[in-house]
Amino acid sequence: MQIHPQVDLSTQNTLGLRSQAGLYTELHSIIDLHALIQDPSLKNEKWHILGGGSNLVLPSVVQGLVIKVANTGRELLHEEADHWFVKAHAGENWNDFVQWTLQHGYHGLENLSLIPGTVGAAPIQNIGAYGVEVKDTIWEVTGVDLKTGALKTFSNEECRFSYRDSFFKQEGAGKYLIWDVTFRLPKKVKLNLDYGDVRKELERQGLEENPVNVSKAVIAIRSSKLPDPKVIGNAGSFFKNPIVSASQKEDLLKKYPQLVSFPAGEGKFKLAAGWLIDQAGWKGQKLGPVGMFEKQALVLVNHGGASADDVWKLAAKVCADVKARFGVEIEPEPIRW
Repeated sequence: MQIHPQVDLSTQNTLGLRSQAGLYTELHSIIDLHALIQDPSLKNEKWHILGGGSNLVLPSVVQGLVIKVANTGRELLHEEADHWFVKAHAGENWNDFVQWTLQHGYHGLENLSLIPGTVGAAPIQNIGAYGVEVKDTIWEVTGVDLKTGALKTFSNEECRFSYRDSFFKQEGAGKYLIWDVTFRLPKKVKLNLDYGDVRKELERQGLEENPVNVSKAVIAIRSSKLPDPKVIGNAGSFFKNPIVSASQKEDLLKKYPQLVSFPAGEGKFKLAAGWLIDQAGWKGQKLGPVGMFEKQALVLVNHGGASADDVWKLAAKVCADVKARFGVEIEPEPIRW
């Protein structure tokens, strides 16, 4: 494997931020990783693991070694009476993998169609959309200890999933590289159509209610609301939906009858951050070279030439304005290097 100095990362993050890696390499096999671990010249370098760059805010210069995870492969491991067990390597494109499962008749991931990024990043962020979180289908995750190169299998429980969070984003950050993910997909079809406009989109297109068509509907909805990173830089939904108590939600409803909320278990409610940001006046507004998307206030976009500083200045202003108006704290979702 080769290690390259001074590599431009501007096309390797969907926000399109100007960034350069001090050192850069691509990882295709465990042997490659072992070679990195045993290389004495890299002992004092900080390592950064790069997937699809879709949930990431890069600084202008990334000090240390950027490791692009590029291992690919997907397969049906085995099946039981009620489930399929499917494994995908971390470097696989997430949406390509979802479409592959549907083509082979393995359903359960259809609501997560068209989410940018890689399979390896999915458990880190516990990606979710349209009423589904990936934690609901993950059986186990294979991680690699970045100090020893030893493989470790994490059960679903050991991944410690929560809303847009996991062990790999918290205590395990920088300690483990996700190598592959095994999914447990149900054979009994149970469609989730009641979140967002999924059911309406199926009706609009005159489509039968089945997993493949749910995927088509989700792709159509996302394409209509979210900008294509190839056209305008963005990291998808930039802020997490805040979770509040039932009493706080009721107080807000008295002032704002149109408040959008969803049950979040244990007497908690999830508020739609996009609605809050829109009502705070940020939808379609700019601050320097960045702004909030005109069609979806939850999406921060790079209009060209932005830096990480520009992104964080806007994020801080949006958070402050939402807090001032609603008394609710929202926080960014992307990882900050």
